[in-house]
Amino acid sequence: MQKSLHIDPNKCTGCLQCEMACSFENYGIFNNSRSRIRVFEFHHTGRKVPYTCTQCSEAWCLHACPVDAIRLDAATGAKVVMEDVCVGCKVCTIACPFGTVNYVQATGKVQKCDLCGGQPACAEACPTGAITFTDADWTGLDRMRQWAQRTDTQPRAAA
Repeated sequence: MQKSLHIDPNKCTGCLQCEMACSFENYGIFNNSRSRIRVFEFHHTGRKVPYTCTQCSEAWCLHACPVDAIRLDAATGAKVVMEDVCVGCKVCTIACPFGTVNYVQATGKVQKCDLCGGQPACAEACPTGAITFTDADWTGLDRMRQWAQRTDTQPRAAA
């Protein structure tokens, strides 16, 4: 069963625990700038939205890499950057239409979410359940429920 991150922005409080957990998991330090997930704050609405690589099936980043440094992890479905192969050309950062592949000045390489090998630290750290790691086939279930609740379920009178 393939799993994926499911993000519910309505549950996000902007605590940044996901960012801290990510940076610690991947670099051993608590530093938001090293996180592979970001919480964007929309000041005009007061909303906060976690955002990271969605591991899209098209994977423009993977196809654009001229040295084959981004590869599919068959176990998790994640498109993973092989740092020992990456030359830091940044072509993948241009290819990603969502802006979730980032160049790291300190290493001269790129980074992106790799789902922490199947146990995403961001999901484990999220205190409100805004980020969950769930069966990929069911990531839209909550939206379907919300839409179904809005739909008129009363029988219509015959005309």
